[in-house]
Amino acid sequence: QVQLVESGGGLVQPGGSLRLSCAASGSGLDYYTIGWFRQAPGKEREAVSCINALTDSTYYSDSVKGRFTISRDNAKNTVYLQMSSLRPEDTAVYFCAAGHITRVTIATMPVHSLYDYWGRGTQVTVSS
Repeated sequence: QVQLVESGGGLVQPGGSLRLSCAASGSGLDYYTIGWFRQAPGKEREAVSCINALTDSTYYSDSVKGRFTISRDNAKNTVYLQMSSLRPEDTAVYFCAAGHITRVTIATMPVHSLYDYWGRGTQVTVSS
């Protein structure tokens, strides 16, 4: 079992920055790839960024590439999503999820249905 808790969301003006945190607890954390996903009202959940458990290979969606950075602190069992140059279209609930490496490969990191555990989400609102 893996538990995930997101934090760091809030209201920010366009062009601003936020850092989201995903604190993980449980067993076997070293074998879980962590992904950040988001869902805006009326839209499907989409992958934002993911980091592979074994290789630290990363995935970024085209819409956030160059603006967002994912990183992990293994000592703290925490994965961060640094978001810069935020836009109104980044407004959504952001979720972190954990997927076991036997299910989530480097190629399939963006596939949300492969992730086993999910946090409750944190709201990010980009508005002036």
